[in-house]
Amino acid sequence: MKITRGVFYIVIVLIMLGATAWWFSRPKPIPVQVHEVGRGRVEASIANTRAGELEACQRTKMSTIVGGRIEDLLVKEGDRVKAGQVMMRLWNQDLDARLDINRAQLASAGRRQQESCAVADNAEREAERQAMLVKRGFVSASAEDKARTEARARRAACETARADMATARAQIAATNTDRQRTILVAPFDGTVAKITGELGEYATPSPPGVPTPPAIDLIDDSCLYVKAPMDEVDAPKIRPGQTVRISFEALPGTIFAGHVKRIAPYITAVEKQARTVEVDVDFDEPAQAHGLLVGYSADVEIILATRDDTLRVPTAALREGRRVLILGEDGVLIERELKTGLANWEQTEVLEGLSSGERVVTSLEREGVKAGALAIADGSAR
Repeated sequence: MKITRGVFYIVIVLIMLGATAWWFSRPKPIPVQVHEVGRGRVEASIANTRAGELEACQRTKMSTIVGGRIEDLLVKEGDRVKAGQVMMRLWNQDLDARLDINRAQLASAGRRQQESCAVADNAEREAERQAMLVKRGFVSASAEDKARTEARARRAACETARADMATARAQIAATNTDRQRTILVAPFDGTVAKITGELGEYATPSPPGVPTPPAIDLIDDSCLYVKAPMDEVDAPKIRPGQTVRISFEALPGTIFAGHVKRIAPYITAVEKQARTVEVDVDFDEPAQAHGLLVGYSADVEIILATRDDTLRVPTAALREGRRVLILGEDGVLIERELKTGLANWEQTEVLEGLSSGERVVTSLEREGVKAGALAIADGSAR
């Protein structure tokens, strides 16, 4: 009886040792982050591949048509100007002197016209008088012919003087045109963004094919829009009027509502592997863009479609082949394939394969996270 009881105690001890060994050697559950499947809104959207840029509806980088020394600089960077306002003038005293000569020539031609036309009028009256005398037989026909010839000659001289007047006026117009080549005038209301050159420096026009800095960069910042490059693969999905969300790196957390205004009719190949189409986006409320700086880097998200109150999961929970890992009630990870609908980088619509309340794993990058592994939701470990 003592031997039997001793064996019993030995068995009990062995069982306890085995249980202890199993307890300390059992696989520990992997802490994972999970998301409870629920319902909500899902949007299908696309975004620009490279940073977009805030542009002014009107912007001109102006240079004088001819080169010359800067004589007058009538604006400063940051100044507001009106359309037609003179901003820069090159030295043009030679043209002013030529204009004075042209005006003097016009005045001289005017006096010659008055003189010659008065003589022509008198000669024509004399020809008529000679014609009446011929009819009365007081003078010969040759006298009338001589008078009429003289009248025609005088009238031709009058017309020549008038032509000289027109030539003088054309010379004044040509000189004024040459003077305009030395003047920069604002083509629209705007803000002077940048001035290249100082008083006394030589301003050089841009010859064809040789870009040079503009003398004045003028921006109409009362009208702003965003230009953004979209991947050529997404180009067929984009239509004018589509809803857009606009954000700027300089204004984190601020979203502006907009809409697609224009899609460029061609593809831009900045690099061999980066082929994009330019998309112009207008603000829904243009007043909200006032005060933004032209040149801000911008991101645009074009909304292609929207589904409300639909079953959804975080896009980060999807594995290759539209598969997810579900944390079961027993702590074992189960892999399941889904049928999905609309998607973006945040949420994906679930058409089949999941039910509300199930928990999907979002920390897929953690070591050991795979189907069949023992896991526990973060915050539940003891």
